[in-house]
Amino acid sequence: MNKSIQKQNNRMRRQKRIRAKISGTANRPRLSVFRSNRGLYAQVIDDKAGKTIVSAHTKEIKKGTLMDKAAELGKLIAKKASEQKIAKVVFDRAGFIYTGKIKAVADGARAGGLHF
Repeated sequence: MNKSIQKQNNRMRRQKRIRAKISGTANRPRLSVFRSNRGLYAQVIDDKAGKTIVSAHTKEIKKGTLMDKAAELGKLIAKKASEQKIAKVVFDRAGFIYTGKIKAVADGARAGGLHF
């Protein structure tokens, strides 16, 4: 099997395992982070209603390296969530390893005022 396909399959298995344990509610929505080749996406999701409450992408941030943009993305999503009166979330790393850019988004969201 191709090495990149195997890595993707492993991430999908990790993601299923994580999503079996956590889900977002109206009181405590899920903060989902996705990493692509072009950037990072963050969404605050209410799984009970099946709705995305707020979302952000690194394209919205103009300056800095991708690591700087990741931390700013966390702060931006925290700001947008606080405008919707959301203070507590459940963090969903979507099968990605909690290091580097994913950790920077989480730390930025904590610095922005989100609790998880």
